[in-house]
Amino acid sequence: MLNLNEAERDVVARIEHHRVVCTHLSDRLWDLAETAYTEHRSVDLQIRELAGQGFRVTRGIAGIPTAFVAEWGDSGPVVGLLGEYDALPQLSQAADVPSRAPVVNAGNGHGCGHNLLGGAALLAALAVRDHLRDAGIAGRVRYYGCPAEEGGAGKTFMTRSGVFDDVDAALTWHPSSVYAIDTMSTLATLHARFTFRGRAAHAAAAPHLGRSALDAVALMNVAANYLREHIPSDARLHYAIHDTGGRAPNVVQANAEVVYQIRAPELEVVQSINARLTRIAQGAAMMSETTMSTRVEKAMSNMRPNAVLSDLMYDRMKALGPVPFDDHDRAFARRMQQAISTEEARASLAIFGAAQLRGELHEAVLPSERMPPVLAASTDVGDVSWVVPTARCLVPCFALGTPFHSWQLVAQGKSSIAHKGMTHTAKVLAVTATALYHDPAALAAAKQALQDQLVDTAYQCPIPLDVDPPVAAIVAEKPQRKALHGAFPSQYAGVQS
Repeated sequence: MLNLNEAERDVVARIEHHRVVCTHLSDRLWDLAETAYTEHRSVDLQIRELAGQGFRVTRGIAGIPTAFVAEWGDSGPVVGLLGEYDALPQLSQAADVPSRAPVVNAGNGHGCGHNLLGGAALLAALAVRDHLRDAGIAGRVRYYGCPAEEGGAGKTFMTRSGVFDDVDAALTWHPSSVYAIDTMSTLATLHARFTFRGRAAHAAAAPHLGRSALDAVALMNVAANYLREHIPSDARLHYAIHDTGGRAPNVVQANAEVVYQIRAPELEVVQSINARLTRIAQGAAMMSETTMSTRVEKAMSNMRPNAVLSDLMYDRMKALGPVPFDDHDRAFARRMQQAISTEEARASLAIFGAAQLRGELHEAVLPSERMPPVLAASTDVGDVSWVVPTARCLVPCFALGTPFHSWQLVAQGKSSIAHKGMTHTAKVLAVTATALYHDPAALAAAKQALQDQLVDTAYQCPIPLDVDPPVAAIVAEKPQRKALHGAFPSQYAGVQS
């Protein structure tokens, strides 16, 4: 088994210097629980720490007020550490409580652990900076503040704007209940809005004069159900009606909208299904004598795991060993597991090929060959992986079997389990980054592996150029910001703070 070298041991030791501050920051992100594209205070907290540590900060990259880049170093390889910090709606929950107890009714909660995700990436960035500075090694470390991962496709917009074009390698992770290298691809996904326009009329006195947009939506949904039989078995077709045209049944509805989400392991399959769905919508408009318009609002590409980087990270995960949990952590995990049904736990582990695991916490490294080829979920990290060699790991921060996007996960987000998992992840990310700075050949091999993947299929952003990040529709108070020092490359089209 690989043993960490002197440089890697050095950066591990430096994690402890920043651990308390980053743990507090993670807890504050948990408290704020800001959702996609509204993460203003969460961003300010992180920038305040990074700027105080001498990082150059650029805000508002890719036209997104809550996206930013913080960089240290002037030359050498660029390793990017991807941080997230958006929460989910309707998941407010008291910390450490094993029963449903919202802090704010209908409030937000960190149901995917992104407070920890950002905390660990930032902690790793600080430790790597310390190592590079004191060892006199040329290298640039970047922390990417990535908003709106939860359905907002923040990193897809960032990728389209060129934010990652000069990055040599990207490292990230996801809080989980298992410890594993994530070699899985993910599902590409696309959200398309279908808007129908008809003609209002009195539904009793003059129904023949009306043309119902709601009828068009209903016809489209019926036809889409038939389409489901004729798409690949691993594809998914979800929908939600966003506008029914009003509440009065005695008025023919002149306007109606439905949004479809399409998922499949390959982006080209998603796009072909959307083309067929669009023809269905056109047919529904013809049958109802309405008009139809459609627009792709957001999309994410499937993940392209980089075998070279993944192997590098996996070896260091094994060298570091599992998260050092204790009996107190195990007792807390047992209490939380009592609030999770057997079916929920089994389903949450099955997506990682780990349904056979037992116990309170995962205290081993899941063999990489156990991972299924495709994760039945979507992430905007996928787009980053098409333009930069990318590696991602999973680290336990929750009781074994805790389902994602659940109040049970929110309840554990400030626990000692979460804090230990976050700190351990920072070590994994930091030693992997350090290995890349010290081994140009490994970095070159990772880049070549990506180029080999793209021989037959080059990256094309799945979001059309005329679609902007949906920030204009979000009303949020913009706090006053103090000027930060330093400059950042102009290609990021950001606002220098």
